[in-house]
Amino acid sequence: MTSKQTNWKLLGGKGAGAAFLMATSAIGPGFLTQTTVFTQQLLASMGFVILVSVLIDIVAQLNIWQILTANKKRGSELANEVIPGSGHVLTVLICMGGLAFNIGNISGAGLGLNILFPVSVETGSIISAVIAIVIFLSKDISKAMDLFVKLLGILMLVLMLYLVIFSQPPLGEVVHRTFIPSTINLTSIVTLVGGTVGGYITFAGAHRLLEDKTASLSMKEVKRSAVNGIVLTACMRILLFLAVLGVITKGFQLNPANPTASVFESVLGVTGYKLFGIVLWSAAITSVVGSAFTSVTFLKTLHPFFDRWQRLTIITFILISTGIFLYIGKPILILVLVGALNGFILPFSLGLMLWIMMKRKLDHYHHPKWLLWSGWMVVLLMLWMSVITVINELPKLF
Repeated sequence: MTSKQTNWKLLGGKGAGAAFLMATSAIGPGFLTQTTVFTQQLLASMGFVILVSVLIDIVAQLNIWQILTANKKRGSELANEVIPGSGHVLTVLICMGGLAFNIGNISGAGLGLNILFPVSVETGSIISAVIAIVIFLSKDISKAMDLFVKLLGILMLVLMLYLVIFSQPPLGEVVHRTFIPSTINLTSIVTLVGGTVGGYITFAGAHRLLEDKTASLSMKEVKRSAVNGIVLTACMRILLFLAVLGVITKGFQLNPANPTASVFESVLGVTGYKLFGIVLWSAAITSVVGSAFTSVTFLKTLHPFFDRWQRLTIITFILISTGIFLYIGKPILILVLVGALNGFILPFSLGLMLWIMMKRKLDHYHHPKWLLWSGWMVVLLMLWMSVITVINELPKLF
């Protein structure tokens, strides 16, 4: 085994950084709340939702990561070459969603510091924004970003595992309902998939790989990195689901104002509440980093300015998100609408990439037929579920 392969297995290479960037980008404040709320509604049957969403996520990520790295082009560049203008449309959708969710991520990071220290949420959000900016001011942005998301990603997993051990969920019931659910909720599947591989998150890891122009990309490593990213995200979601289920089955009532915090507090008291602050801040700040980085990689397609001034553009992106939160607050309706839009961005972006591979022939790479057609099945399935979800849920917002 070569040293390069060893590094991959120990989560110590460029591929590991891409996997962690994708995973921690997906694990934000919304991820924590959605998982908790849907577990309250579905109980052990939430296991089925997670299983279905993970299968869809793997097909989507394997397709997009392999297509982009095989062509050695970012998503928007590749789309524009095959269907002129489509890459710009994709860029607008991705950046709109990235900015909207970053407002929520900044506020989540502020709330996390507010729980841990005697500072206001606003002050906490400013401190968090400064920390994110410092990462992008470092000499080697990629290395600093990789180390940051790896450390906080591992920390979140360890803390969630600690919580599960104390909550003692009914594992037998979970296994049974994962394969034979008592209820199937399309909204929860669309929301979970949209929050895991929707919007900018679909491209985060692959774009991270492509940013390293000097490295040669083995398709075997690309596949491993894509699956690792999904597995890391799934582990976090499963652990949180088990912890919530353990608390609910013991008869604890969750606080609707902050359901995830009350899970930690129910199990571990004041210490649990502080641990929630650490998890919330870690989830939020890594999502700020992932959103800003990935959104700007799309902007590079629009104009050479964004490529030349990448560092400045990323910092500006973070400052705009922070400024909107400080002066307007969280635009709840916008966040909800963008969340619903994420369900449509996945079939649009994945369908675009699949169409490209049907039209473009590469001498050095042949896209697997099973992956191509399973990708189209995901496109149709997500499109159908997204339409049903919007029809059922959108009227509730007004």
